[in-house]
Amino acid sequence: MKNRREIGREYEDAAAAYLEKNGYVILERNYRDRRGEIDIIAKDGKELVFVEVKYRRDLEKGDPAEAVHFLKQKKVRDSARGYLYQHRLGEDIPCRFDVVAILGQEIRLIKDAF
Repeated sequence: MKNRREIGREYEDAAAAYLEKNGYVILERNYRDRRGEIDIIAKDGKELVFVEVKYRRDLEKGDPAEAVHFLKQKKVRDSARGYLYQHRLGEDIPCRFDVVAILGQEIRLIKDAF
């Protein structure tokens, strides 16, 4: 039986492949700093995109996108600021926050989710 980290990695792999198929260029995965973690950092055209991946086997615990609540959004935003600073990118660089919600085998991309 797979542990949560292995399952998470599997669905992050699926999300990364889905994003690449849709024209994204993956720059980094599982970026961590003291503020939190960002699952995927990518480029979509000229925009830098910070992507949160959420998986649910079924709707028993709700839609996976609903799990990206206010506190999680804040942590991702704070980590994104850290990424921009660490890579010496100005805060004027066009950025957005997407969510890849995986429900069973269905993958849904929510652009500019928050």
